[in-house]
Amino acid sequence: MTQQGVRWTADQVLALAPDSTSRKAGSKLGTADPWSGTGSSREGAVWGLCEGSGGTPYRTVVDTADGTGPAYRCSCPSRKFPCKHALGLLLLWSGGEGATPAGRAPDWAEQWIAGRRRTQEKREADPTGSGSGPADPEGARRRAERRAERITSGATELEERLADLLRSGLATAEQSGYTLWEETAARMVDAQAPGLASRVRELGAIPGSGPSWPVRLLEECALLHLLDRGWLHRERLPETLAATVRARVGLPTSPTGPPVRDHWLVLAQYDTPDPKLTTRRIWLHGTASGRTALLLSYGAAGRAPELTLPVGLALDAEVSAHPGAGQRVSLGEQFAPPVLTGTRPPGMTTAEATARYGEILRHDPWQDSVPVTLDNVIPTPDGDAWQLADTEGDRALPLTSAAVSRPGLWRLVALSGGAPVKVFGECGHRGFTPLTAWPTTPGEAVRLC
Repeated sequence: MTQQGVRWTADQVLALAPDSTSRKAGSKLGTADPWSGTGSSREGAVWGLCEGSGGTPYRTVVDTADGTGPAYRCSCPSRKFPCKHALGLLLLWSGGEGATPAGRAPDWAEQWIAGRRRTQEKREADPTGSGSGPADPEGARRRAERRAERITSGATELEERLADLLRSGLATAEQSGYTLWEETAARMVDAQAPGLASRVRELGAIPGSGPSWPVRLLEECALLHLLDRGWLHRERLPETLAATVRARVGLPTSPTGPPVRDHWLVLAQYDTPDPKLTTRRIWLHGTASGRTALLLSYGAAGRAPELTLPVGLALDAEVSAHPGAGQRVSLGEQFAPPVLTGTRPPGMTTAEATARYGEILRHDPWQDSVPVTLDNVIPTPDGDAWQLADTEGDRALPLTSAAVSRPGLWRLVALSGGAPVKVFGECGHRGFTPLTAWPTTPGEAVRLC
């Protein structure tokens, strides 16, 4: 994750924080005062001793050269990943070589670093994990068939519940409350269809949520019915659409496309917390292929996923596409450490962005949004809401309610100052969610999420 002579910026370090509390605490430790014995190596390791509440300082070491993202080790009792000491040490390192001079790591750090490097070498030597034992394709086939039968049973039951709702009238959904939907979602979990369960839970939040909620409920019920029917008749669908249906109901997918090597720009990275899981989404753009791709990484609840690619980096690597109409890929071989770059993705107008979303819906009707980069737009208030207006023409894209409530909106407004900016984000039926922005003049990317 590092290269000789290149250090991350403070914003890129803080992008690693698992939450705002860690970000604030790590910032306080980003000075030389609490640290001693700090140092760094040309291979990308950083270490140091940080004063704590007890008499023994905490031993902190970070390996920034790991191929899957930075790795951390700290003797503090924190369960957050990375902890505030690791963030503070990286902030100190980002300030220049004077705070973390080049040198030989102490024994406690060297032992851990060497162990990490040996593990990485084993992964590279055996990327398929075949050393863990022989595969059992027949057993895997039987398990897949049993799961498909359970999902079919769940989808059939869900169809009956949707029919009951429409037969009794949408108004009954508000009277039943959230319990009905939670019970139905639990049934879908039992059927091993987490994708159906997630969409059912979303239905439960719609009744009574504001004006025209019955219209929104009917729309979402129709999409859920379409997904049910797609699963029940998947053998009649084109393979790409069938793969999309399998992914939407919650079946795991593996990359099947040929590896694509490119210089991938890191456009955005953000986490979506869940009671049981934290999902990290990393958007990439290939400078040669022109392709926008999505990397997903997961961590246990309360812990940040291991894969980290801060915005503003570029990596020479291969990615392989997952089946279906989505943009999801898996990261393959990396041919060089990620480096800082000033390259920006090409943009489009707001009209082209909405047309692109419409085109995607032809292949995946359940897609909530698509990644797009807008050129020459200005954040503009629209009553109580905000929109991104084209500098040429009279078109604009409304911002989603979630985007309006984030502090990133004001960073975007400050960056613009009434002038056009380039903005990357997600465009969908709820509006546009900005994730990263660049000034029209030379300057670094600004994270908005």
